[in-house]
Amino acid sequence: MHQCKQDSRLAVTNCAVVAAALMLASLGASAPSYAQGAHSGHGSHGTSRATGPAAAAPSTKAFEAINDRMHQDMAIQFSGNADVDFLRGMIPHHQGAVEMAEVVLKHGKDPEVRKLAQEIIAAQRREIAWMKEWLAKNAKPAR
Repeated sequence: MHQCKQDSRLAVTNCAVVAAALMLASLGASAPSYAQGAHSGHGSHGTSRATGPAAAAPSTKAFEAINDRMHQDMAIQFSGNADVDFLRGMIPHHQGAVEMAEVVLKHGKDPEVRKLAQEIIAAQRREIAWMKEWLAKNAKPAR
């Protein structure tokens, strides 16, 4: 089991990647085909829907709704300031990770996956708070 260290941004990123892979697996997508397909940018996310028995699963419906909302919220008005734009886009991305992890806690059964979900929630919430604080201090309001 991969352990997320609270003070390691790399470990948190790795945990987010694992969570995304788990979400994709739950939707019936294979990571290699997804990565080789239309994943050149976030604009392609959220366009496919589960079919068959997976489509009826409450977790699938929750993941699809979260994915749609996250990508809509990531469609920010760019300011030209890379730091500001990065954080404004990452806040909804991290919030999506929190919400996906909450779906795992509600519907998932595997203790290791549930533990990872709890760690992701804690880490992503800390990072969201930091990003919002940084933006409040450093960013001009979006127009």
